[in-house]
Amino acid sequence: MASRSSARRRGIQSVEIGLRVLSALAASRNWDTLTSVAARAGLSPSQTHRYLQSLIAAGMAVQNPNSARYGLGPATIRIGIAALARTDVFSVASEAVTTFTEKTGRTAFLSVWGEAGATIVRWFPGNPPVITALALGSVLPLLYSATGHVYCSFLMPQEIAGRLEQELENHPGGSINLQQIRRTTRIGLHAEVSGAFIPGLRAIAMPIFDIQGRLAAVATAISSTAFPTSGDRKAMAALEAACRYATEKNGGEWPTV
Repeated sequence: MASRSSARRRGIQSVEIGLRVLSALAASRNWDTLTSVAARAGLSPSQTHRYLQSLIAAGMAVQNPNSARYGLGPATIRIGIAALARTDVFSVASEAVTTFTEKTGRTAFLSVWGEAGATIVRWFPGNPPVITALALGSVLPLLYSATGHVYCSFLMPQEIAGRLEQELENHPGGSINLQQIRRTTRIGLHAEVSGAFIPGLRAIAMPIFDIQGRLAAVATAISSTAFPTSGDRKAMAALEAACRYATEKNGGEWPTV
């Protein structure tokens, strides 16, 4: 009985080590050497080689015949595609922002870029809730809102060109420094606006990225005078944690500043 239990534990351990090797292989963006994979997995090269041969036999890894380097195999691609097909970025983001609202009491919303512009698609009332004309379906400006600043900074210029041109035409004066907005937002991975769009409201907006590194949605927290500004830094950290979680849960990478 004891030997059967020991064999089972060894089998489970082998699976765990195999997954470590597979994860180490997946962490590389290109074909990788045996030495690099072993170092990343925390194993000896000889042990890594044995597991790689098993992964190759299962179609989970391949070896380039010219360079002898290793890469992910077709079976992992099929598994990845199957996992992506079951992923709903808004479901994951909603889960993360719901947690943020429960933790901080701040009202928040999710928006996506649509034909009309930055459009609110999810609303999360805080405690106390913020009374505002904003609602599901509301479109936020690029130049005056924190949400819009994130879209200006992380979408491709051609994606926002029409909407941006329209807003610039209607903007009285040249006080908007778009280059500065983009630079600040990209460096800090967030945008802040206080009273510029809706008097009395402060907003913090952050990006959520997809597996290809593209902007998938924007999470925005809004606060009234019911919340002292002294708590804004803590709320920002909580919102960043939510956006990072949503990004990574959907297979994306949170940018390093």
